[in-house]
Order: sequence, then C-alpha cells, then structure tokens
Amino acid sequence: MYEPHPSETTNPVVATLFSYTRTKRRARPHGGRARGAGAGTRFGHLYGSSPAMREVFRLIERVAPSDVSVLIVGESGSGKELIAHTIHDMSPRAPVPFVALNCGALPATLIEAELFGYEKGAFTGANKTHRGFFERAHGGTLLLDEITEMPIDLQVRLLRVLETGRLIRVGGDCEIECDVRVLAATNREPMAAVRDGLLRQDLLYRLAVFPLVLPPLRERGDDVILLAHRFLAECNAQYGTHKRFAAGVKQSLRAHDWPGNVRELKNCVQRAYIIADAVVEVDSLDPLKPCEANGARNVVEIEIGTSLDMAERQLVLATLDYYRGNKQRTAKALGVSLKTVYNWLNAYLAEDEQQESND
Repeated sequence: MYEPHPSETTNPVVATLFSYTRTKRRARPHGGRARGAGAGTRFGHLYGSSPAMREVFRLIERVAPSDVSVLIVGESGSGKELIAHTIHDMSPRAPVPFVALNCGALPATLIEAELFGYEKGAFTGANKTHRGFFERAHGGTLLLDEITEMPIDLQVRLLRVLETGRLIRVGGDCEIECDVRVLAATNREPMAAVRDGLLRQDLLYRLAVFPLVLPPLRERGDDVILLAHRFLAECNAQYGTHKRFAAGVKQSLRAHDWPGNVRELKNCVQRAYIIADAVVEVDSLDPLKPCEANGARNVVEIEIGTSLDMAERQLVLATLDYYRGNKQRTAKALGVSLKTVYNWLNAYLAEDEQQESND
C-alpha cells in the first residue's frame, strides 16, 4: 500500500485519510453496530456482519446526516456506489434523486458538457439546452465515480463549482446556483493518484473532508458466505426455484481471494445457478478463476534476444488476456495507471496498422 511522504502528513486531510486507512484494518471485533442494521447483516444497500463492515456502517451513520463531501476509496467491484447510495438515503437529501456519473465511462471531450450542461448552439450538435449532472442533482447528491479518470484541466473547474456552489454551462455566460452534496469514489490510492498527475491535490483536500475506505471482499471474513447465499436467494426468487449450495461450497468461497470483489462473487453465483440443477456444486464455481476459465496461462515465455519493447508488449497482452480483457485489473497487476494501459494498447494498434500498410 502507498505510504505518504512525511511532509504530506502535515496536512490534516491527508493525515486523516491515511490514519483511517490503517485503522480500518484494526477494527474492533465488536465495534459499532449501526442502527437499523438488524442483526448486523444489512445496512441500507449494503450487507455484511464482519468487524470491517460494521465499522464502515458506523462511519456511514455518522457522516450521512451531515452535508460534507465524502471520498470513498475501494477496489473495483467492492461496492463504492452502494455506500454512496446509502449515505444519500440516510441524509436529509433522500427525497431528492441520487445521481451518479462514472468519470471513466465518458470521453474526455464530453465530460464537461455532461457534468455542467451546455447551451443551445454551444457546439456542433447542440440543438437544445442540456442540463448537466450538477443541475439534475440540485437539492440532492451527486456521485463522481472514478474521480481520478476526470481530465486534470476539468478538475480546476470542478473545484471552483464545489467552492462557490455555482456553475456556468458550456457555451453560456450566466451563473447557475447548484445546491448539491458531492460524493466521490476511486479505486486508487488518493495520494498516489496525486503524484501520478491524475488528481489535483487541492481537489483531493476538498473531496476528502470525510475519507471512507471500503475493505475488499477478501478482508470481510464470512461476509462472502452471507453474500453468496443472498445472491442465490435472489436467483431463486426471480425464477421460482429452490436451489441450494452443496456441502463444501463454503470452503471454496472462503479459499478464493476474489480480485473482482462483490461484483465477481455475484456473477459467479449467477453463473453457477444457471449451470446447477437442484444443488449448486463446488465444480460450478471453478470457472471463476481466470486461468481455468479461458485457458490463459500465468507465465510469459520470452526468448533471449527479444527487444525490450517487444518483451513489454508480450507481457502486457498476456496479462490482459489472463484477466479476460479487464483493463483495470491488468493495470493493477502491472503496477501502472489505467491510462498507461490504454496508451500501450493504442500504440500497439497503431503499430499493427502500420505493419499492415507496409505489407
């Protein structure tokens, strides 16, 4: 895990962020069961009874009634948007819609227009005035998911809107008031993203008034069993069946490290449900493993004399194949940013096209 430089911990926001990152790993076994969580298995849109999740529930309950910004840090598929939705539902803004924008799902050229809206005639194709995500979330909550994927120059404008509570649509000149509580989420270490030039430090300070770290599924103990049973129950309810897990499934679920977290578990259970008759056997969970599911090997053989550029290309493409084309997991495995992976793939595509034209 990334550790901040000693000089960085002098800022209270950064100190709080990394203090909590360490503290959540030492959560008390009987710490804070949130009100409304029943036996500790459900809290808003979240499920869990492990000490780590009970601590998350406690922190959500504390911060939800306030109006401060929350930065949710957690691996892909761990449930960051569910945390944001729960915070919204437990806040005074609950009657107003919750709006979420995935900053990594839109081209850089469109994010500004979608976030702040645009006036008719602002650019080619702008045939009518468009209300952006901020305006649509007026009075409610806006989640900026994968905030580190937002273009760095646009982050300057976002910071100004957060500070002033006013925005100007693309192509407009009139300020529009926006009363919005902003939550942000990222699967990166925040200060590492700052050092990589993916997140402005001043924006981090503004967003991380209350940092909240969501533990990965592998650190949630038997929550994996609880969630697996819930997902199987959902399938049974949807199709009117009564399928159940076979003996030994619990051990198999515990043994896997779940790199895709809760999303991976849900997909696994749904796939196993389809394969099974009356009983979901252990074998039906095996396709979960990338090396067994698609035959991808976890070893790359590089001949002596291979150029460094070609060796790098072989490693990148083999890793991408191993993770079934998942670029985020590929970036994490290689220790680089998602943007770097995209840059590599674009470069390889250009090389291949050039080679074809030469041939």
